[in-house]
Amino acid sequence: MLAEITEEKVREAMELIKRGFDEKKLRARLGKNWELIAEIARARIKAKDKFSRDDLWMDLEGLRYATHEVVAKYRAERLKELGVGSIADVSCGIGIQLIFYAMKVEKAYGIDIDPLKIEFARRNAEKYGVEIEFINADSLAPETVERVDAEVIFSDPARPPEMPERRLEDLLPSPLAIYNAYRAKTDAFIFDLPPQMRRERVPWKGEFEYIDLHGHLNRLTFYTEPLAKAERSAVILPAGVRLESDPNLENIVEWTEKPGQYLYEIPQAVDYADLLNELFHILNGNAKMLLREKRRVLATGDEPIKSPYLKRTYSVVAVLPFHPVRINDLLRREGFGRATLKMSVPQEEYWRIRRKIEAGLKGDRRAFVFKVGEKAVIAEAL
Repeated sequence: MLAEITEEKVREAMELIKRGFDEKKLRARLGKNWELIAEIARARIKAKDKFSRDDLWMDLEGLRYATHEVVAKYRAERLKELGVGSIADVSCGIGIQLIFYAMKVEKAYGIDIDPLKIEFARRNAEKYGVEIEFINADSLAPETVERVDAEVIFSDPARPPEMPERRLEDLLPSPLAIYNAYRAKTDAFIFDLPPQMRRERVPWKGEFEYIDLHGHLNRLTFYTEPLAKAERSAVILPAGVRLESDPNLENIVEWTEKPGQYLYEIPQAVDYADLLNELFHILNGNAKMLLREKRRVLATGDEPIKSPYLKRTYSVVAVLPFHPVRINDLLRREGFGRATLKMSVPQEEYWRIRRKIEAGLKGDRRAFVFKVGEKAVIAEAL
């Protein structure tokens, strides 16, 4: 089917979709295979913030699971530093991570059971000018395993819908099955895992690397022992800085309930990797922990610390009881025109509170409103 779809047809579909054409009009204009053409076009439009190219081949599912280009580049560089000469990507999807790996190794394999995904990946490899041996087959079949001669096996398995607890057995394909199928060939594996997965559920020794991208937790990459650099690590992208666990460091983390003159927002990757102590040693400031929630981690102090290891630093404007009307009064007095709420509340509650806090504000100055206990901390980004 994909062989009949041209670049020109996809470009035409992108323009029609941007102009608001509905499905009936798209069918009439695009003709045969219009549904797949339109889906590729929609995926390209949605992918503009994920890839530097606008001509990649993918469907919406492929886009969803594809590795962000910044992350793919970083992991490929890490593979190069380890001196790896060959890699196989099990269930490679549309091939983005594999393509960047292929730029750094001598031999690369891409395996996927879905013929459409393999064709997407093959076309994408041509776009980037890399050579990959693609295998359209069941990656766990003995005959497939026999064809692969790679130093490293990589897999980014599909995640099922949200479950009470993430388990290796529920991923597709399961890392347990992949390890058992290929362990006679190599002991070097790289697995993309759900960041929420408890580390004790992973039965192998190695490194848990949490990747933060543009201020949000993006990936948990597990490297088995031959590829590991530390027990746990956090990488902040696109800054490119990295923290590693060090059990020999003195514990200097202290807590406070009182905000200082500044707030330091800590990347989720640092928190998930349990590297707060390592971060405090890097910052070299008199910072103390103030808040630790699932989506938000804050430290505070009286110095304007700016660091690539921090998500953002704020200057504290005021601390007052958390009441939307009182917050609104203060923001108007201080000349703020906008407010961003940085707190964990239900979605419907969030918008009710935000409307009250932003009522009647004018101007370009933006306030960030944090909720710490029963207090509102009003801050401004440095």
